[in-house]
Amino acid sequence: MKNRDIKIKMTNEEEGGQPEGNASVNEDTGKLIAELDDLRKTLMRLQADFDNYRKRVEKERVDDSKRATARVVEALIPVVDGFEHALAAHKDDEYAGYRKGFELIYKQLLDNLGRLGVERVEPLGQPFDPHVHQAMDRTETTEHADGAILEVFQPAYIYHGRVLRPAMVRVAVHPAGASNTTVN
Repeated sequence: MKNRDIKIKMTNEEEGGQPEGNASVNEDTGKLIAELDDLRKTLMRLQADFDNYRKRVEKERVDDSKRATARVVEALIPVVDGFEHALAAHKDDEYAGYRKGFELIYKQLLDNLGRLGVERVEPLGQPFDPHVHQAMDRTETTEHADGAILEVFQPAYIYHGRVLRPAMVRVAVHPAGASNTTVN
């Protein structure tokens, strides 16, 4: 009977197989490896989502800053116009001291607007572009190209590619082509 008891106590390993407990361990290990892979994939997705969120928030912050700056600049354009009118109106010698002060303030204002990214566009002689220019008057002439800007009443201001104020201009139109063609 002892031989029989010994034979029953022999494991599968001794018979050329694996121990009975190893199958359970291998199954648990496979489950843990699959779960670890799922967690890694989830972590990578969450990291990518967070990175995209961070980039989107940064872009929105920059865009909000540009919009706020554009609103301030739009409010300052009439001030620049006021300086230009004041400087053009008082050219008498008696206003020389005030004029010098106005010119310095005016130059400082334009320099600061330029540092913010504001472009002042003086389109005299350029072809009319309805995206940047507003035609206030048309003059029939053959001395200039059709659609050329003859006079600028107010310059345009552009901030990071966005037109804050279009230039108000007088446009040349050929007499024969006025009814047959359109300018841009």
